[in-house]
Amino acid sequence: MSHDNPQHPELSATIDLKDLGTVHRLGFGAMRIVGDGVWGEPADRAAAIAVVRRAVELGVDFIDTADSYGPNISEEILAEALHPYRDGLTIATKVGFTRTGPNAWVPVGRPEYLRQQTELSLRKLKIDSLDLLQLHRIDPKVDREEQFTVLRDLQKEGKVKALGLSQVSVEELEEAGKYFTVSTVQNRYNLTDRSSEDVLDYAEANGIGFIPWAPISAGELARPGGPLDEAAKRLGATTSQVALAWLLRRSPVMMPIPGTGSLQHLEENLAAAGVVLDDATYAELHAAR
Repeated sequence: MSHDNPQHPELSATIDLKDLGTVHRLGFGAMRIVGDGVWGEPADRAAAIAVVRRAVELGVDFIDTADSYGPNISEEILAEALHPYRDGLTIATKVGFTRTGPNAWVPVGRPEYLRQQTELSLRKLKIDSLDLLQLHRIDPKVDREEQFTVLRDLQKEGKVKALGLSQVSVEELEEAGKYFTVSTVQNRYNLTDRSSEDVLDYAEANGIGFIPWAPISAGELARPGGPLDEAAKRLGATTSQVALAWLLRRSPVMMPIPGTGSLQHLEENLAAAGVVLDDATYAELHAAR
């Protein structure tokens, strides 16, 4: 049974996000449409634009980016490819990381910096209000109250519709919730890294969208003859599709955002919404580490 028809992939189930509304749970991550090391221009800008447009054509209505992807370039490509944006399309971005070179990430949470980057994201995306703004990292060198307060203020001013956090603990989520309604949390989570299990449980209990970054990473589980490879063969799917299908089944608040600069991989990833894991396969993968 094949689940990889690129022309008519099944759309994933939906989730209602606080302060935002309804989106499909399988989205698109726009980190890989820039250069190597998440730095500089992509090798083929036209190809990157084609991937973004194809994602929306196939039903994606949630795209995740950040000011630090490029930096700037991911947001600029999204605007070039999609502006004026179709109704119902949600673009989430992030602030709070600076870049000093390829693969280099430095948290900066000074309120004036977060405000500046928010204003620049508005300009790059060519909009008056960001759909979802996420704090990319809490800067340990800045009082987190200051970081949460400026996010709250930006929302009150109408520059942001909804707010989220990335790579945080349950305690940090609870603290942020004293300042604003947390719509989403974005932590690393996949078949082989479930260190944020408690954050996922908290998100599910509190109706917060959980965006797992690095969703397809499966390590040894995807090796030939491994549990993911065997499941993929039984289902007539790819290992990436099965990894995404497992995430979608894991929780109703799970929102995977696989990223790619390839049309083929994009279509394969989105077809994961049509892969149905039987109880035994789900349990086998859930038990594997």
